[in-house]
Amino acid sequence: MRYVKNPSDTQLDQHELLLTGQIDISLSFPPHDISAIDAGGPIVILAGSHSGCVEVVGSRRVRSTPDLKGKTVLISAFGSDEHAFISLFAKYVGVSPQDINWVVHPYPDHLRLFKEGKIDAFFATYPWLSELRKKKIGHALVNTASDKPWSQHTCCLIATHKEFVGKHPTATKRALRALLKATDICASEPNRVARFLADKGFASYDSAIEMLRELPYNWRDYGPEDAIRFYALRMRELGMIKSTPQRIIAQGTDWRFLKELRRELKA
Repeated sequence: MRYVKNPSDTQLDQHELLLTGQIDISLSFPPHDISAIDAGGPIVILAGSHSGCVEVVGSRRVRSTPDLKGKTVLISAFGSDEHAFISLFAKYVGVSPQDINWVVHPYPDHLRLFKEGKIDAFFATYPWLSELRKKKIGHALVNTASDKPWSQHTCCLIATHKEFVGKHPTATKRALRALLKATDICASEPNRVARFLADKGFASYDSAIEMLRELPYNWRDYGPEDAIRFYALRMRELGMIKSTPQRIIAQGTDWRFLKELRRELKA
C-alpha cells in the first residue's frame, strides 16, 4: 500500500487523482462523486464514512443562510465541492445560487479576506474550524453535524476507481475494511487518535480532539445510498447533473463489500 500526499506528491486534487486512477481508494464528498458519475466517470462509491465535517461560516452581515442572497461568498473554483455544497444549502432555503456574488480565490487567503470584510461567507472544515472557533471568527450558517436535513446524511463517502474494483475485488474489500475499522477507532478512542495526528504533525492535539468528539462517525447508522439519493436529487433540481438519483446509484455504486463487512464487523 502506498499513500499519495498532496501537494508534495502531486498537484492534482483528490477527486482528479481518483478519476485518473492515480489513487485506488479514497474518502470523498458526494457532489464531486455524483458529478463524475453523471459525466460517465469511472467512480464507484463503496460506503459512507461519517457526516458533519463541513460548515458555512458567515460574518455579522449574514445572520442566516437566506441572507446569502446578494452577498459575497468565497470559493476556490466554480464546480468545486464548496461551490456545490453552498449552492445546495442556499437553494434549500429558497436562495438561488445565481443571486450569490461568487468570488474565486485561493483558500490560504480566505481568513484575511474575511477579516478585511471583502467576503461575507466561506466554506470551512477541520482544522480550520477549530481555529475559527478559538479566535471567535464568524459564526456557522450551516453546520452539517447538527443542522437537518444535512446532519441526517453521510457527507463523506469512500470511493474507488471502477477498474480497480473490477480487477482487485479482494484488495478493495480489505481496504474498505481498514477504513471502516479506522472510523470505529476514531469514535471509540478519540484521545488515542488525536495524539497520533498531533505526533504526525497533521493537526494540534486540541484541534484533533475537538474534531473527533464532534464528528458523527455513523457509517453503521446512515445508509450511503440514502445520501447519494438525497444529494443527487438536489443537484438535479439545480441543473448540476442530468441523471436521476436512480441512475447515479445504478451506475456508480457497489454495496457488495459494505454488506459483507456489516456482517463481519457486526454492524
